[in-house]
Amino acid sequence: MRIAASILSLLTITLVLSSCQTAEEIRAADEARCGGYGFRRGSENFANCLMNQDLSRRADQRAFMESNDDFFWGPTIVVGGPGYHRGHWRR
Repeated sequence: MRIAASILSLLTITLVLSSCQTAEEIRAADEARCGGYGFRRGSENFANCLMNQDLSRRADQRAFMESNDDFFWGPTIVVGGPGYHRGHWRR
């Protein structure tokens, strides 16, 4: 059982690492997508398309992090707020 769990963990890590893209691969995919939309390389519209691709990707990352905030960072803790502190209640 222990060996099967180890093998499964190794396969999972390998799969996750193989799905990572380099900055060059991301840029090439964005350029291909913008070219597919009909924008000519070097034009202002092409540059705007690349910028919008990047902004969209960042917005997706922010939305993912915010939707999983408790998973990544734990529950929100208010420091110095109301509560019991050193033998008395704070307000």
